[in-house]
Amino acid sequence: MLANFFSNAMYVKVRRNQFQVRSLKSGLDVTSVAQTPFTTTRLLIGQFGVAEKALKDALKQVSKGSFLAVSPDIVIHPLEMVEGGLSEIEERIIHEIAIGAGAKKVVVWVGHELNDDEVKKMLRGS
Repeated sequence: MLANFFSNAMYVKVRRNQFQVRSLKSGLDVTSVAQTPFTTTRLLIGQFGVAEKALKDALKQVSKGSFLAVSPDIVIHPLEMVEGGLSEIEERIIHEIAIGAGAKKVVVWVGHELNDDEVKKMLRGS
């Protein structure tokens, strides 16, 4: 029960130069468009530092007003530029920007868009 009280699960969808973050705890959705583009012609996340900062800003927006800032558990889901799946490098980039943005636990998902229950299940099972 106490673990649920402190859990801070987030579902992050990644599009070109944009993060959509949903807090499963509050139900709040925030879409954040990067001021500086992080997508390149070949990679969804081609500018690592820019993407990390943009994700960190998006996570702060969705957590605004929280009494305690608990590092989130994140399912991060690239929605574009994934034809043929992700290479190991692309998956690692996505994982590392989430860690750098403050995530405690990260699951990278490629597939259908998830509902809250599926996100929770993925975070419990990883």
